[in-house]
Amino acid sequence: MQDEYALVEGCRRQDRIVQRQLYERFAGKLFVVCKRYIKDPDEAEDVLQDAFVKVFRHIDSFRFECPLEAWLKRIVINTALKHIRKQKPWEHAADVQELAPVLPQADQSLPTLNYKYLLELIQELPPGCRAVFNLYAIEGYNHPEIADMLDIAEGTSKSQYARARSLLQQKLQQDGRTAEGRPI
Repeated sequence: MQDEYALVEGCRRQDRIVQRQLYERFAGKLFVVCKRYIKDPDEAEDVLQDAFVKVFRHIDSFRFECPLEAWLKRIVINTALKHIRKQKPWEHAADVQELAPVLPQADQSLPTLNYKYLLELIQELPPGCRAVFNLYAIEGYNHPEIADMLDIAEGTSKSQYARARSLLQQKLQQDGRTAEGRPI
């Protein structure tokens, strides 16, 4: 905590060396977060850079009410979501009721997956599905929260999540892989 306090105070003084230390300490982990939302590595890097600009611009608002990494992660996620919203990947999304006959039943879920393999599969999802899946399954938000964050209807959030699950299940079957990512 003391180390984080020194980093934050240095950034508040706009000390470039301390800002660099903060960046180097957290950029790797936060880039992984960006990659969960943004498929293209160059775009993900741009989103990460935009997020750090926001961090340095708004560091005075950090009050140590949560861990610094959690605060940074939230900024990265919000920056990634803003980037995705600009692309409007939900414009032609069907509502969950329209997809009900072709989607798996609600009580079915993805099996426990090897994390690296799951991230590879998530990267192959369309942007809208990828964002909703990440927010719901990985970050733990509910559909009303996701709808609010992405400025979409709750039904769109549900349908994008259901579609993501369905696509992931299909991909697992097509790849002929076990839940752990190993070949059958």
